[in-house]
Amino acid sequence: MNDRQEAEGTVSYLMEAGTLKRAKRSGWWIAGIKDPETIAEHSWRTAVIGAVLAMMEGADPARVALLCTFHDTQETRIGDIPWIGRRYIQTSSNETVTADQVADAYPAVAEGISAIVHDYENGESLEVQVAHDADKLECMIQGLEYLQQGYPAAQEWVDSTRAKLKLPSAIALADAAQTMKLADWQRTYLR
Repeated sequence: MNDRQEAEGTVSYLMEAGTLKRAKRSGWWIAGIKDPETIAEHSWRTAVIGAVLAMMEGADPARVALLCTFHDTQETRIGDIPWIGRRYIQTSSNETVTADQVADAYPAVAEGISAIVHDYENGESLEVQVAHDADKLECMIQGLEYLQQGYPAAQEWVDSTRAKLKLPSAIALADAAQTMKLADWQRTYLR
């Protein structure tokens, strides 16, 4: 491959990643959410939560945010398959999907993104543990927001993701989130 092809392959990956801004998280439809968040919206807040949890846990915030940013990028190809659907479908691993996504990118880009996804899927470092808890905590917080917007079926998502949290920092933030209302964050500025 020449430099032009690798540039186009890299830009193709970036454009493909952009489709996540339009792809809805389909699991929320099961809870009756008519217009659920997109995969990109979920990934963005997961990265922010991950960085915060990393600071609380003494992990590398930049590494955690990076892991969180790329954790669902494969969903451009395989979609956001809700847990209930996963028992009926066999898909390629996230590593295989990622390898296909970046196959024509600059080698350093392909290797870097593939390594990030491999680490998220298989690693055991504190950063990986934080990234996984960040993903669950984001889902739980989103569920709390949907509950407050009048979607009672979101309670199951809140409960199931809350139960999977492992790190003390994530559990502490989950406890706090369960006592707050949607608009509580702005009260600091309204005093």
